[in-house]
Amino acid sequence: MLPPKSWKRAVRALSVLLLTAAATLAPTAAAQAATAPSRGWNDFSCKPSAAHPRPVVLVHGTFGNSWDNWLTLAPYLVDRGYCVFSLDYGQLPGVPLFNGLGPIAASAGQLDTYVDRVLAATGAPEADLVGHSQGGMMPRWYLKFLGGAEKVNTLVGIAPDNHGTTLLGLTKLLPYFPGAEDVISSTTPGLADQIAGSAFITKLNEGGDTVPGVRYHVIATQYDEVVTPYRSQFLTGPNVTNVLIQDKCALDLSEHVAIGTVDRVAFHEVANALDPAHATPTTCLSVVG
Repeated sequence: MLPPKSWKRAVRALSVLLLTAAATLAPTAAAQAATAPSRGWNDFSCKPSAAHPRPVVLVHGTFGNSWDNWLTLAPYLVDRGYCVFSLDYGQLPGVPLFNGLGPIAASAGQLDTYVDRVLAATGAPEADLVGHSQGGMMPRWYLKFLGGAEKVNTLVGIAPDNHGTTLLGLTKLLPYFPGAEDVISSTTPGLADQIAGSAFITKLNEGGDTVPGVRYHVIATQYDEVVTPYRSQFLTGPNVTNVLIQDKCALDLSEHVAIGTVDRVAFHEVANALDPAHATPTTCLSVVG
């Protein structure tokens, strides 16, 4: 086994490699962002309709941003008459476009500010939140500790790491490598916060998973290779609906990324969660709906 200092250097090198790759890809990503189709979302002149009276705020996942996570779901919801908005959060200095890496409690503060901006622009008293991965979990801090429950009707989490993740058990190896967890925490705190058993995850779930006045809808896939075990995504409490997408369509093979970015079966379930009074059955045929 390598000595502790060698492991510390190795973990630091891995973190630097990830961030260097992000910076290297940034010019290409920036060019794509400049031409990315908006299809009508992030239109602050949009006024919610009587049919859909609450604006929808989309919350990207780790390494995502306000447009690349939502190139399919945002237009899907806009086409159904929703006012749709998306924010960037968790930015690190010198790492453009690859977000969700900062301390998650601070990211929840950014969400707080953004929701206030959306409500002020639309005139709506409440918003609905739809998040993927970290974006489905982070808003729970906002709801629980930052007064968000008074401003949010529904939180839909797509593959959210509500109770942290073991990353298929890999994070359980960290105690064997002294200093590794400290390096990850100092370099990419948003990743460290998501480890099952972290101080952040422990505080988030103390006293129960939910807060009064908010509906929670979790959509998971049994093929999730990032948030593991996948059932750790589910919540317990009043006003909770937990859905395994394979129970809706056994043929759905989406893993962690696909379920939040391209899976129209999951998107149909999102639409049902946002408007339960007019929900229709989610099936394999939802891919053409």
